[in-house]
Amino acid sequence: MRTVQPRRENSPTRLKRTVRTVQVDAEQHDGSPLAMAEIHQMLLQYGVEETRRILASSKNDRNCVDAAHAILTDEKQDIGIAHAGFAMAALPHKKTASSVWEKDGGPVKLLVESGLDSNKTPIGVPYGSVARLILLYLQTQAVKHKSREIELGSSMNAWLAAMNLSVGGKTYQLVREQSRRISRCRLTFFRTEGGTQFVSNGAFVRDAIFPIDDSKTDQKSLWLDVVRLDESFYQSLIDHPLPLREIAIKQISTRSLAIDLYIWLAYRLHILTQPLHISWAALKSQFGPEYKELRFFRRDILPSLNLALSVYPEAIVRIDEKTGITLHPSPSPVQPRLYSVS
Repeated sequence: MRTVQPRRENSPTRLKRTVRTVQVDAEQHDGSPLAMAEIHQMLLQYGVEETRRILASSKNDRNCVDAAHAILTDEKQDIGIAHAGFAMAALPHKKTASSVWEKDGGPVKLLVESGLDSNKTPIGVPYGSVARLILLYLQTQAVKHKSREIELGSSMNAWLAAMNLSVGGKTYQLVREQSRRISRCRLTFFRTEGGTQFVSNGAFVRDAIFPIDDSKTDQKSLWLDVVRLDESFYQSLIDHPLPLREIAIKQISTRSLAIDLYIWLAYRLHILTQPLHISWAALKSQFGPEYKELRFFRRDILPSLNLALSVYPEAIVRIDEKTGITLHPSPSPVQPRLYSVS
């Protein structure tokens, strides 16, 4: 059995050692989009206000600057956990008409089937950033405490609020709806290794995450006190945990594609031994199979990719807008000395 236990280290000091050195002349910057390495280096050289001033012409660059600044100044070093399988196969970004979601990520394939309500009507497959945040909380708590039983209530409300998602007001129904879908759906992970396929059947949770009474609107009634993860999903999670930076998730919490890209990069980069080029067509097959034209996929993925890279300063990724991206061997976003596996 393996689990992740966080340790502490001063973040800015560590990142000054790991961020690639890039010579950036603030006076000569022409306003064109910056590589993420340049943004991180500018923050270290000039500070956040001057970096924002230089990049004031681009809203996406300003978002990346703010996210990168949060990472570079984070002292808490809190660790989140995702199932490594989600690096290759994730939930849909938008509501789907189908009651079955299938995502093929090469060696990993994910099949999510909608649950039914009491009238045998499909409830729907979980989707979007809210579903991802709820699942990240459940996975993180399960691995940190080595238990299938997860405390909800005020603990989960506080965590979601820390991720910039309040469960009160306008977001109440959205959070509740995604909780409902997560509680009822079934999932199957297909994993291929050495010509052998391993199949893991189950669900995310064994119990409903929320009380049955829909008439209650008080925030305290959103969650049950405790929920149990499905045994099969829990064991697979314990066997394949992927450590992430919680502060990184917070900065990209409203962008489901950026979350998926960050998890994917966190999984892929630190195990590479040599550069790996991935074409736009290959990226489209994994992250945007619903797109009919490659040019629209490339246009839409670039802002999310840059945002994901802004919260992963150690990542070495070269972007060629014509051919694709090249991944280079890079440190994990959570350094080995910050956690132990036992």
